[in-house]
Amino acid sequence: EQMKAIQKELGEQDEGQRDIEELKQKIEAAGMPDDVKKEALKELGRLSRMSPMAADYSVTRNYIEWLAVLPWAKTSGGEVDIPKAKEILDTDHYDLKKVKDRILDYLSVRRLKPSMKGPILCFVGPPGVGKTSLGKSIARALGRKFVRLSLGGVHDEAEIRGHRRTYIGALPGQIIQGIRRAETKDPVFMLDEIDKVGRDFRGDPGSALLEALDPEQNSTFRDNYLDVPFDLSKVLFITTANMLDPVAEPLRDRMEIIELQGYTEEEKVHIAFQYLIPRQIEENGITTEQIDITEEAVRFVIRHYTHEAGVRNLERNIGTIARKQARRIAEGKTEKLIVTKEVVQEFLGGIKIRTEGEIAERTKRAGVAVGLAWTPAGGDVLFIEANSMKGKGSFTMTGQIGQVMQESMQAALTWVRSNAAQLGISESFFADHDIHIHVPAGAIPKDGPSAGVTMATALVSLLTDRRVRPLTAMTGEITLSGNVLPVGGIKEKVLAAKRAGVHDVLLPAENRTNVEEDLTPEQLENLSIHYIKTIDEALELALPTTPREEKQYAEEREKVLTQPVA
Repeated sequence: EQMKAIQKELGEQDEGQRDIEELKQKIEAAGMPDDVKKEALKELGRLSRMSPMAADYSVTRNYIEWLAVLPWAKTSGGEVDIPKAKEILDTDHYDLKKVKDRILDYLSVRRLKPSMKGPILCFVGPPGVGKTSLGKSIARALGRKFVRLSLGGVHDEAEIRGHRRTYIGALPGQIIQGIRRAETKDPVFMLDEIDKVGRDFRGDPGSALLEALDPEQNSTFRDNYLDVPFDLSKVLFITTANMLDPVAEPLRDRMEIIELQGYTEEEKVHIAFQYLIPRQIEENGITTEQIDITEEAVRFVIRHYTHEAGVRNLERNIGTIARKQARRIAEGKTEKLIVTKEVVQEFLGGIKIRTEGEIAERTKRAGVAVGLAWTPAGGDVLFIEANSMKGKGSFTMTGQIGQVMQESMQAALTWVRSNAAQLGISESFFADHDIHIHVPAGAIPKDGPSAGVTMATALVSLLTDRRVRPLTAMTGEITLSGNVLPVGGIKEKVLAAKRAGVHDVLLPAENRTNVEEDLTPEQLENLSIHYIKTIDEALELALPTTPREEKQYAEEREKVLTQPVA
């Protein structure tokens, strides 16, 4: 009684009472579901019986504050205008037709049935193709708030689900925190880099995401801190990943996968003039009256200073050119700069990447063939080199290659040996020579069966002393009987071949549908696609069969090597 009297004299009791009243008003105004409101009022009752000096007072008060501040009933509202949404998506991003169609389908259904659950979309593609920025555009098109959570390097399950209130300094997980920041229950919530989620002794964050990303369960998502259900079914979740392999199968099963592939040179030029150049000119404080970047210069940068499926490095290089001009203006050189190939070389330094020239140069020697590889950054060309020396018939493989690729090399050698007579190779050659296959670059790990055709071609080229046709690349798994099996990543591989200046691409016959469905006529322009069923067909296309053909290939190679850099 004495304590209460002292508190009353100090005014502490009045302050505590005001606190309780304020929290009660917030609870009433929050629009909570009945069961949550009941829990909040129960905690408020506990709080009213506590002294503000008690250890649990601030913990309970923070909990009630969190319950009261969450948008239990608040939505973005507003009717979705489909033509306007389409216009926003088209303005912000070039092409990406499949993705835009899927978003517009969702908006159309939601307009007809407002109570529908939000889909869980997963954008998969190489860096720099616009996955994250597309999420922002979708939020703009929907007229909703945008929340982004980067999952790269997240190891602790509590980051997703929160800590229980018994822990000191406990907080809700990042999903509930994101909803609080959005101030609505239906934001566009982007979970970036879902393939980079880690796992250790603190739990598996990937599994913790299962409940949030399941449309059947997320209407009653239960955060460890709140310990009451929160409805996430109106949230439009978008996840992004560079590759799907590290994503757990149950998680992958809950998401709708939408692939964003790399861009061709033509698409990059269009993106540069429509988005990148205007943005970099504005960001670097100059105007179009002071700089004019020509199409020739942009193509030169794409071919010789960037090696990517996206446009991030292209924008970086355009930014460098813009900054150089800003410096010239600051130094008093006010004349307008016309950016040509020569200016690019002056500002960015010497040529970093040689395309056609490198392939023609490296295939001048017998035993070198060009393969096509899939990488998380898109596709790439892969050189396979074979050499032989006097020895005792050993076979060496180098280039940091994985188990599957080693077995593929063994299969290629077995096929070549079993068909030696038909190929015009002496059987005794294998007994008194050592063969070495190397796959540069040696520091980069490589694996997979899709280089089988390339290895067999490199071996036959070496052992018959016939140089591979210039600007020809190939991919395909092989069997011991000489059949060529289909492989994955066809679109990325074909685009990589085009970026590298390849003219002829050899693909497994069973991959024809991938080419017809995934690649446009513009993307296949200047490319000859040859479909092969057997290694014999590949050798017929890749290696000269007559002295006249050999002379023709040599002339083609020389022409490529002597032409000026474009």
